[in-house]
Parts: sequence; C-alpha cells; structure tokens
Amino acid sequence: MKECLHNTIFDTISDVITESGVKGFVIGGYVRDCILGRKQINMDIDIVIIGSGIDIAKKVANRLNPKIKVSLFKNFGTAMFRYKGSDIEFVGARKESYRNDSRKPYVENGTLEDDLLRRDFTINALAISLNKETYGEFIDPFNGMKDLSTGLIITPQDPDKTFSDDPLRMMRAIRFACQLKFVIDPVTFNSIIKNSDRIDIVSGERISIEINKILLSEKPSTGLQLLHESGLLFRFFPELHNLKGVDIKENKGHKDNFDHTIQVVDNVSKKSDNLYLRWAALLHDIAKPVTKRYSEGVGWTFHGHEFIGSKMVPDIFRRMKLPLNENMKYVKKLVGLHLRPIYLSQEEVTDSAIRRLLYEAGNDIDDLMILCEADITSKNEKRVKLHLEKFGLVREKLENIEERDHIRNFQPPIDGLEIIETFGIKPGVNVGIIKDAIKDAILDGIIPNEYNAAKKFMLKKADELGLKPVK
Repeated sequence: MKECLHNTIFDTISDVITESGVKGFVIGGYVRDCILGRKQINMDIDIVIIGSGIDIAKKVANRLNPKIKVSLFKNFGTAMFRYKGSDIEFVGARKESYRNDSRKPYVENGTLEDDLLRRDFTINALAISLNKETYGEFIDPFNGMKDLSTGLIITPQDPDKTFSDDPLRMMRAIRFACQLKFVIDPVTFNSIIKNSDRIDIVSGERISIEINKILLSEKPSTGLQLLHESGLLFRFFPELHNLKGVDIKENKGHKDNFDHTIQVVDNVSKKSDNLYLRWAALLHDIAKPVTKRYSEGVGWTFHGHEFIGSKMVPDIFRRMKLPLNENMKYVKKLVGLHLRPIYLSQEEVTDSAIRRLLYEAGNDIDDLMILCEADITSKNEKRVKLHLEKFGLVREKLENIEERDHIRNFQPPIDGLEIIETFGIKPGVNVGIIKDAIKDAILDGIIPNEYNAAKKFMLKKADELGLKPVK
C-alpha cells in the first residue's frame, strides 16, 4: 500500500514516530479513497498513534514548519493542524463508550484494533503502517477490503451499538452509499430503521453537512430515497417526508410529489453543481401538501404552493442550521418564481411578462430556467420535448428583450431623491407612487428604460397627483 503514501507528509510522520519509539498508522477516509482510486480523494488525513497523538502532532508540525499552529482537544486526546490544504488529525488509539443522551464518548486508551472497531464502517476501518520497519503494511481486521470490492456498507460491530452510540453514523451510511454508489447491508439498514429516532440527539448543523454532501453527489435521489425509506427524513425534515404518497378521489390521483422532487434534484444535478440551486430543486414543491385541494370537475390543485413554499424556506433553513444569508434568499426567490417560466411557456408570451420576469429574477434568471426545465419529469417523451421547445422560445425571448431593454437588475432612471427635490415634497406615499409608476411603465413597455423618457413620465404622473415642480 506504499502507493497511497505519496504525500511527503507521511515521510515526516514516519521519521518522527520511529524516532519517538511509537507506532503510527494512517486510517479512514484517505485510505478508503486511495484504494478506490477516487478522483476526489479525501485529503483530510487521520493518523492513529499507539501512545500520545498530541505529542506526535506537535513534533510533526514543528518539523514541517515551526510556525504551524496546532489545535489541541485534550479531552479526546486529539490534535490537528492544517498543512498544504489538508487537515492532519492525530489521535491516540482508544476505546469509546457512550451515554444514551449524547454523542460525546467516554474515552480510554486502546489498541489499534480497538480504535478500528470504533469506526463507523468496515470500509473506513482500514489502516496503513507508517513505521520505518513496516512502512506501507496494510491492516484490515474487519474485511473492509472485501466490502470495498463488493460495494457494501456494513458496520465492524453490532450495528445497533454503532448507531445508538453515534446516530450521525446512520446519515453517514446513506451518504456513503450515495457518494460511492454502494449498497447498505440489509441488516445494517434494518438497524438504521430501528434506531432512526436516535437522530433526534444530533445537531442540525451535523445533519445539514450530511444533507449537503448527499445533494452534491452525482445522483442525490439515491440518498434522498434512502433517507425516506429509513425513517430518518421524517425525524428531521417532515416537510419533505410529507411530499410522499398519492391521494385518489373520484378515480383521480396526483403524481407522487416526493418522487417528482428527487427526480428534479437529479435533473438539476446534471446541469449544475451549485449546491443552493439543488436546494431550490429540493424545496420547489415543498408547500404542495399544505396547499393540496380537490375540486370536482378539475381534480387536484396546489394553488399558491410556490408563494407559500417561498415563505417556508427561511424557517426550514433556520431549523436545519443552514446559513440565513444571500444563499437562503436565492433559494427563496427561485422557489417563489419557479412556475413563472412554465406559465409563460404555455401562453402567448408578452414582452411585458418577460420584462417582469427578468426584473424579478435578475442575475438568477439562468438558474431559474435550469430549475424550470428540470421540473419537467413526465415519462411521455413527446410531452417533455414539447415543453422543452416552448422553454426554448421563452429563453430566446428573454435574451432578445434583455439585449434590447437591459432590464436585468435595472434601477429606474429616476430615484426617490430626485422626485423629492423636483417637487419639493417630503418622503412619503406620493414618492413611492411615482417611483412604482415609472418602474411599471418601463416593464410594461410604455416608455423605454431611459432618463429623458422617465422624467417626462414622472412629470405627467405627478401632475395627476396634483404635484408641480418647484422653481
């Protein structure tokens, strides 16, 4: 396994541990990804020391560069530093035991096998020796190599203990299955179902990290489906769970909105690696369960689900401990607008409607169109082709009007201060009326997006309100 030790840091670690008379091993994700030959190899490196991981970390860091800052976690016997873009973590080999109400373990010294046994899955319980006399020797006490070759996610010990001790491992099992295109061992998956309520003690931050990794995988629907089947999704994301199922009334049913949603996420993932565009796809129909109605002669409707859904986004982000910043506003905007291009594709497209869409979507118009095209999930290929052709016409219209009118992210040529100074009035209702009237006149094509035309229109609108310019 020496081919996995090409990083020069391993030579330094080998020198230090050999001189110190202790044994050391590289373990976990780095070893797994190296064996799999993954292009996106896990560059964070975990080192297990039979002895003090903290002491070795300090010595290695000092030898690499005396200015390196080492972060110490004495309660867990670990130390970490960053070197050439990688987080290098050192830990003394240990045993762990847990209380039912916490993910924080009680730690005591142990052997290498003890340390590997506490790992989440056999594919992560692999080690390579870094000592001079055994450099590159491969250690695999739980047949992780076999599980790597067969594509199996399985725990090195009783899965009930593994998941009860640290419930986040249930999320990690599903994430690895999704990222690596592996299968979760049936006994292991049944244990996830059995212990799904244990996820309640895991923080929203840790859960959202795993969700983000699932969303950034090549085919997110694999992980999202497993989250639903395991019962985990219901525990931490009931709104998404509630999309599942089909109601039938008077022999009329609607599509399964959960299946549709995860297909939309996959469709978006083929076009963009933007995490928050994938979140917009995940949440675009999130309000359908609360807006679902049945009307005789019409069938099932979800009126206003885009508006209600956009209002739900901040609360979901807050609970999931996702950033309440521009990314959240971006997702909220796309969820609220996701039906607009669809409506435009189904009717005679007016320049006014296109201008308003450009104005509201701004620089996110291209992402919005990706989402809308991904939203076509019909199994009828002719229907899909027809919809995409109509979207093509909308795209063409968007480009032509943007080139001509420069509406994207535009600010009306006249602002509130100029209105106040022109008519000698105080800030108030009339200023807002005039500003909105100028904006609407430009969007409706009544006047061009130019200063002189806007000023002339301003004077006319102000006259209607009984306002005269001051001299």
